[in-house]
Amino acid sequence: MLQCHNGHTLCSTCKTRVHNRCPTCRQELGDIRCLALEKVAESLELPCKYYSLGCPEIFPYYSKLKHEALCNFRPYNCPYAGSECSAVGDIPFLVAHLRDDHKVDMHTGCTFNHRYVKSNPREVENATWMLTVFNCFGQYFCLHFEAFQLGMAPVYMAFLRFMGDENEARTYSYSLEVGGYGRKLIWEGTPRSIRDSHRKVRDSHDGLIIQRNMALFFSGGDRKELKLRVTGRIWKEQNPDAGVCIPNLCS
Repeated sequence: MLQCHNGHTLCSTCKTRVHNRCPTCRQELGDIRCLALEKVAESLELPCKYYSLGCPEIFPYYSKLKHEALCNFRPYNCPYAGSECSAVGDIPFLVAHLRDDHKVDMHTGCTFNHRYVKSNPREVENATWMLTVFNCFGQYFCLHFEAFQLGMAPVYMAFLRFMGDENEARTYSYSLEVGGYGRKLIWEGTPRSIRDSHRKVRDSHDGLIIQRNMALFFSGGDRKELKLRVTGRIWKEQNPDAGVCIPNLCS
């Protein structure tokens, strides 16, 4: 808690909102703490602000702020990567949002077999081609496939994200496979939670990465058109704490 030179009080969050001016007397605010109100705040027990979303927890004021930053009931951001979507909500809301607003393909089952075709494989700038949602084990998973620059080289990448929190994501595993003409690449790993942004997962290279030359080899023909078939499956781990999959080593 802070106060101006005339004794008017406000919290540190509101200080930035009023551009460092006291909203009562318009005097410039300093960094004078109001110890009396800080003591009062410490004695208060308040429900989590996500109470309406299901969180039953009650905390002292300062512990409440720390909890809310990591609360499992806090809303999720839209996992769609093709646009800067600002939608937030719980999982049922986001599933309906992806289906109705982004027109994402929805599938039921724990295996997939998708074909990706692109007439000009040299165009990779901001090319997010596909997001598919799977309903599997009563949960929802997002399969991403896209092209981007890795250093100076264009690559293609497929990865899976879990529509839920990280702890539950660790109870699942998945595999991805792409190949052709007697060669194949296989990836096995743990889906990342949609708490981690699409960009964060992509930039950590936590998925199946296919170099362009290899992708064109798999495509066959005159190697001028990309034709990739990515297959995979999702399964539930019996003992998820037995080991941890390390990106780029689980293949």
